[in-house]
Amino acid sequence: MASRTRSSHQTKTDILIGIMSICLYILLGVTFFVCLSINNVFLRVVNRTLATTLLTFTAMTIAMHAVYGGFEVGRKKNKPVISAMIGSTVITDLVTYLQLEIMNVNENYNERLTLFGPDLLCLLLCMVLQILIIVLFVRVGNQIYFSYTPPRSCLVIIGSPSQEADMRAKIGRYYLQWRVDDVVLYNVPDLTRRIHNADVIFLGNVPEGAKFALLKICYDDRKDVMCKADLEDIMLSNARPAIVDDAAFLAMEYNKITFFQRFVKRLGDIVLSVLALVLLSPVLLVIAIMIKLEDHGPVIFSQPRVTADGKTFIIRKFRTMIPNSSQNDIQVSVAENDPRITKVGAFLRRYRLDELPQFYNILVGDMSMVGPRPEMIANVARYKKKLPAFVYREKMKAGLTGYAQIEGRYNTSAEDKLMLDLMYIESFSIWLDVKLILRTFTVLLKPDSTQGFERSPGLTGRQQAIRKKDSTRGFQKFSTQSQTVYREDNQVRGYRSNINSPPVSGNHGVPRQSGPIRSYQNIPVQNIKQSTNSEKEEGVKIYEYNASDHGRRSGVPVWREQANRQNRSERRDPDGVFHS
Repeated sequence: MASRTRSSHQTKTDILIGIMSICLYILLGVTFFVCLSINNVFLRVVNRTLATTLLTFTAMTIAMHAVYGGFEVGRKKNKPVISAMIGSTVITDLVTYLQLEIMNVNENYNERLTLFGPDLLCLLLCMVLQILIIVLFVRVGNQIYFSYTPPRSCLVIIGSPSQEADMRAKIGRYYLQWRVDDVVLYNVPDLTRRIHNADVIFLGNVPEGAKFALLKICYDDRKDVMCKADLEDIMLSNARPAIVDDAAFLAMEYNKITFFQRFVKRLGDIVLSVLALVLLSPVLLVIAIMIKLEDHGPVIFSQPRVTADGKTFIIRKFRTMIPNSSQNDIQVSVAENDPRITKVGAFLRRYRLDELPQFYNILVGDMSMVGPRPEMIANVARYKKKLPAFVYREKMKAGLTGYAQIEGRYNTSAEDKLMLDLMYIESFSIWLDVKLILRTFTVLLKPDSTQGFERSPGLTGRQQAIRKKDSTRGFQKFSTQSQTVYREDNQVRGYRSNINSPPVSGNHGVPRQSGPIRSYQNIPVQNIKQSTNSEKEEGVKIYEYNASDHGRRSGVPVWREQANRQNRSERRDPDGVFHS
């Protein structure tokens, strides 16, 4: 009886949301035509221009619905639905506006194409009104849906206790949609009864034989299942049905990308990268100036990354951290509240603007517009050791965008990155590339898309503790034409006021230094200059680095202290990790 009542409520809610969806699309169309008819009187009467414009708007609405998903209230949170709806509506408006302005070019109206005339103001007004309408409908729609549809009872089946926290965290983000009532191991004796009592079954990583047995039980009991994908699932998900004689097979084709697809994909990369570099050149110039003014350091950050077939290339991004913060023997990913990130860098990373120089990598063929995320060499080696299947990402060239970049976050686990990238590789098509490119801008509205790791991969517990401790220590940074200088107050650190006194030592007899000074490596002795007398009297330590002479030597990170450098030999950081 309870199940029948719930089904009745679900049907009524679906009908109501369907009616709201139809009303929303009609209202968006009416808003467009009303606003554009202010200066285009022929849109007020039935004629060829009105019919063509209406057909273009309708076709684009259907196409963008296929790309972005449409009015998916009850299945997604407000922000993803709003961003998807705004993206589809803006693109629909722009294409329809372009078609309308082209039709306006005639001897009776306009002698030439005018894209930035009075109609543009009407279009901007239309977009503002449409965004307000979308926000209102999505918020009201989700509120109505979840007021009539309580969270569904979930049973989570896992293969080991260590999976419970992660599964609860992921499902818990959708607390209005799902409610975790039970978490059990796959081999508990009364599992069939538990499955029968739940509405939705979540399957974690369980042994292969047990997974198929559980799927059969759920299928027999007509239960909805959310099964965490593994490598075999991804490989079979896009297999082509085939019949050999009278037997059914699943055909898995290794080389799915045809010569024509490769040609079109590469041609698209060249065209889009050239357009992006030309159209965004003013933005690139402004960002470069902002970075240069902040600390006078280099504008572009370069680092080796891995692409198709395990080949390496030099990726180019706008620098978002203090100069040379990752030029050391151990590459470390960004952590949460990472003190290496500059103020300008935080803004650039928030809106993914630091990745704009990668259009150059795409133009020269190092990367593609769509593909697996280009990982650091150190991370790839670490991930392959833990997940040997991580090598399958190298079947395609690294890309600027993709499933992992859109749906994942910066701190998404290696296993989940692998599954997202394999989903793209195994389902590749030119149309999928188009969809992912159009969906990329929605990442800008996801505040957690650039969330760093709680703990940087590759750091030991002691190294991570040092980094967190270092992040609380203040440095006053200033620059000259040839070097970046960091001043550290000795009293804050507990050093003696006399700059010439030997520093307090920590483990292994190495001074307890920290912060930006460790971010510089391979610094030649002649580039570390003596403090002035006035600076010595102030009781501060000065660290200088001449960027023009950086990189002449190779080796592990090296630091120098100005005072007493004549009496000390070169010392290495015992942790082998930069801190800043």
